[in-house]
Parts: sequence; C-alpha cells; structure tokens
Amino acid sequence: MTTVHFIIELFCRVDDMMADAQKHSQAALYPSEVVTLALLFTLKGGGNRAFYRWLKRDYLPLFPELPHRTRLFRLFNTHRRWIDRFRAKPTVLSVIDTYGIELIHPRREGRSTQQIGRKGKSNSRWIVGGKLCLLQNQLGLIVDWDCDTANVYDGSAFQHVVDDVAGETVVFADVGFSKQDWHPDHLRLCQRGEWNDRMIIETTLSMLTLVCHFKKVMHRKWAYFKSRVGYTMALFNLLVQWHGLEPDKTGMVHLSIAEFSL
Repeated sequence: MTTVHFIIELFCRVDDMMADAQKHSQAALYPSEVVTLALLFTLKGGGNRAFYRWLKRDYLPLFPELPHRTRLFRLFNTHRRWIDRFRAKPTVLSVIDTYGIELIHPRREGRSTQQIGRKGKSNSRWIVGGKLCLLQNQLGLIVDWDCDTANVYDGSAFQHVVDDVAGETVVFADVGFSKQDWHPDHLRLCQRGEWNDRMIIETTLSMLTLVCHFKKVMHRKWAYFKSRVGYTMALFNLLVQWHGLEPDKTGMVHLSIAEFSL
C-alpha cells in the first residue's frame, strides 16, 4: 500500500466515524480532513515545520485547501473534541499504566518562565516533560487516557481514570497506583512479574515510541501537548484495527502498527 493510498483510506475511516460533523460555512477544510491531518502528524512524528513541509511538498493534491502552517496547527487544537469518538469500549479486564514524555532536555529546566513540563522519573531516568496515563482493554484498545506533568504521583493524579470505569471492568495496575486512602474494589495491584498479561501495555508504548517517535515532543503550550497525546491515542486505535483484531489459539491479540510508519 502506497502512502497516497494509505492517506486516502485513513481519511475514509475517519470520515465514516465523523459522518455527522458539519463543516463551517467559512472553513476551508472539513472536520474529518482536519482530524486526518492531525493523525498523520502524530504518525509522522517530529516537529511542526518538518511535517508541514513534507505534507505540502508531497501530498498537497490530496488537500488542495491546506491552510497556512500556524492556522493548521490551531485547527488541530480546536478539533480535539472529536478524539473521544475513537475510544474503545471497556471489556471484562483492563490494564492501566503511565508513560513519560520528554519536552525539553533536563539541562534546560528552568531557563524559560513559560516551561510547561516538570521534572520527574521515567524508565529510571530523569526527564522534564509530561506523563501519559492510558487504560487499555483486554484486546489492547485504548479505552481512556489523561495526561499531567511528569512530577505527579500516579495514584493521585490519575485515580479518576480508574474510578470512571467502576462496575464495567477490573483494572490491573502496578504498585505506582497504590494510595493509602483509596482502595476501589475493581482495582488490582500487581507486583513486578505478576500477571504478565499486563505487558500488552508495554508493547503499546514501545510501538508508539518507535513508530510515532512519541517519547519526545516539542510542544510549548499545554493545550497543544494534550491535543498531540489525544490524537496519538485515536491513531493507535485506528491502526491496530486496520486489518481487524484476530486472536490466536490462546485468545491473545497480537498488535502491530509498524507497517504504517512514515
């Protein structure tokens, strides 16, 4: 499948999920076009300028009404409300974990008064940035997500993600989600090496790192950072279901998005 065919099919899938989205009379792009471009940006990775240069140089015929770069990225942010349509439904079992995203090098911490990231640990090393919390069902699809600065404690900052699915699923988490005065019945805390099926979320995060270059982004406003995170979650759910979810003999679904790397 060529990149052109992939972009066209991606647009068709997005448009099917946004069939009731109305285009403003003064808008140049349809909402589904904006969301498609935002998903391409998260898949391509890298900075705003490099993505816009690549898009305008190679694929302008697909989006002839492409606005100016700064206008386009403002549209990504204002159309963030459509992301929720791409979330999956909870299943009997779910897994939750967090993922550090670097915004600036730790040596540059505090140089700017507009710094949005905070210093925290990710994979046993210090970063200055944000933290993603994602909840996946047993098929590996993302049910819910949220983000905060990298210095927050998982059990305090993201307990609402667990509480929102009470009565719908049993959530397995690591001990980072333990909290003294918070013990929901549907939360199961696992020690290291216990219930290894939780590794499905580590596989997801590894794919996002390698394919979407998601470990480090360059946003300087929190709203744009949150939009980037949300579009990445929506993109993942679309790509892993591209050919359908086919479990093996043991019921395990093998997820992959490597073939879509740009």
